[in-house]
Amino acid sequence: MTNWSTRFFLRRKRLKRKFKMFETGSKPIRKKSDAWYEVESAEDILADILSRVPIKSLLAFKSVSKQWRRLIQSSTFIKLQLRWSLEKPNYLIYPYMDGLVNLYQMKGKGEIIEKITLFGCEDIYSLSLLCSCNGLLCFINYPFVPDSNRELVYLIDFDIRICNPATREVYLLPKGSPSEKKISIGVAFGPKPWEYKVFRFFHPKYDSDDIKCEVYSSITRSWRGIGDVQYCPIGILYCPLGSNHVYVNGKIYWFLPEEGDIITPGSILSVDIEENFKVISLPDEVTAHAFLVDLEGFLSLVAVYDDDQVVDVWILHDSNESNWEKKCSDYVPFSCVDSINFVAARKTEIFFITSEQYLIYNLDDGTWTELDFEDDFESNLPVVLPYTESLLPCNGILGSEREHNN
Repeated sequence: MTNWSTRFFLRRKRLKRKFKMFETGSKPIRKKSDAWYEVESAEDILADILSRVPIKSLLAFKSVSKQWRRLIQSSTFIKLQLRWSLEKPNYLIYPYMDGLVNLYQMKGKGEIIEKITLFGCEDIYSLSLLCSCNGLLCFINYPFVPDSNRELVYLIDFDIRICNPATREVYLLPKGSPSEKKISIGVAFGPKPWEYKVFRFFHPKYDSDDIKCEVYSSITRSWRGIGDVQYCPIGILYCPLGSNHVYVNGKIYWFLPEEGDIITPGSILSVDIEENFKVISLPDEVTAHAFLVDLEGFLSLVAVYDDDQVVDVWILHDSNESNWEKKCSDYVPFSCVDSINFVAARKTEIFFITSEQYLIYNLDDGTWTELDFEDDFESNLPVVLPYTESLLPCNGILGSEREHNN
């Protein structure tokens, strides 16, 4: 528990002990203070106080009383906690390590505040981290064979897991349709914060270019085919350690490959929660060092150009139009010989991970900050994503819905 939450917990216990005492004589017996009784009886006040407490403390507070347990498990409280948590997002760093699934939560300018081990994944070789939204993560099997000198293996299917690092819950999705070639997936969250859909592009026949798409719904907990699709996003091999897509305001966005070049983006494919597809033009020619991120609720493109050692940041204010605005252009403080492993964004800053450095670029003042994690974990092909703690269930069923399905 944090110092604040510990003091709050101990103070409550002292109050209960104090007012269980009673006096003899003409004075009335008091078992609880009027002030504390008013707080507990007004659950909206109690919920507002508890909603600002870290998840680790909330899980401990469930044992305080039946009332607190019922309150913390209620759908109303879970939504309230998420609302407060979204106002202060952190980063989650996932360094690739054979046989280990350790996540590191980072606050501010490089302060590691928690190391998280996902239980239930101990016997699985390292996973690829695809996305983070509302405290839920999506992992798939890592597409390299460990200890094989990073030899590529074109796996035709992956296990897909939805995880909540704060509660340590892991949910394995059922298998999709068989595919004869490598697949690509993306996760959309909504319409409710705890509901999601997983879009899966696959090839039913090896000797055919036919592309099909099916959707897993957390509501039905099953896959449903939506037929042939014209485009297939750049697959996991474009960014094998982490996400090849981004989810922004109800839509998933992937890169589509440039004609004749399977690793260089040529346009963007989007799909909304109602399963409507659209192709969006890029604002300019880009290299393979291009990334899609969410900047303050808008789809944004971060493109690094090796020859000039320049980064351009573009923002799409209207997802229905391909009218991009160049937010900024600046020189990068790293050499073109450094490979860019990953890029993520939080509020008005962009996190760059290269083969040699961890850097944060502040869009407000155009400054770069280098981070040093040498004492925290190995610099071993890490992925970083914005992250906010939540109590949301991994299977997409909340509150009374969960009880009904059980």
